[in-house]
Amino acid sequence: MPRKKLLIFPFNGNGIEALDCIDQQEYEFIGFIDDDTAKLSAKNEYPVYDRSALAKFPEALVLAVPGSPASYIRRHEHIASLGIKDERFASIVHPSASVGKSVKLGRNCLLMAGVVITSNAKVGDHVCILPNSVVHHDSIVGDYTLVGCNVAIASSTMIGRNCYIGSGTNIINGISIGDYTLVGLGSNVLKSFPAHSKIAGNPSREITKQA
Repeated sequence: MPRKKLLIFPFNGNGIEALDCIDQQEYEFIGFIDDDTAKLSAKNEYPVYDRSALAKFPEALVLAVPGSPASYIRRHEHIASLGIKDERFASIVHPSASVGKSVKLGRNCLLMAGVVITSNAKVGDHVCILPNSVVHHDSIVGDYTLVGCNVAIASSTMIGRNCYIGSGTNIINGISIGDYTLVGLGSNVLKSFPAHSKIAGNPSREITKQA
């Protein structure tokens, strides 16, 4: 069976780390897509194309992994701007990740090395989870959310849409984190927080309300 062609957007840290997650038997990596003209002209180890690659390689699937603590709020906008159909997005799971049989995994998800998703958990569309993070049973990670490395999300917890969960964070069971919330590095979250919060600390508290 021929391998599926794959493009990664953009040429960033998450995209480079995604290369280690690709099953070479299933996917043929073609190159990156990026809007930064400096990246297009630089001498990179891998090809970097502008958006015309989406039409140049119409059969290629796309893994879109934009976002950082500074830009995560606009992830939906950046991914939607690609203008491709839902079925063209690929979800990539590192071979060492463990995904339970009853887990629901959405489109355009990236699960890096050592990630564990257990029974009945749900991971929405366009979610990126960095190495060695755990999502326990019956928890939900909302669409467009970024989860750092070494994060523990306890059971029956709801993480909203378009959140950023900093590396080393622990989130207690049975609470909710509202949409568009940023959780700082190494936080211990022991209670629920509403949408558009910015929280950090042990225990976590709201630092400032986002606009």
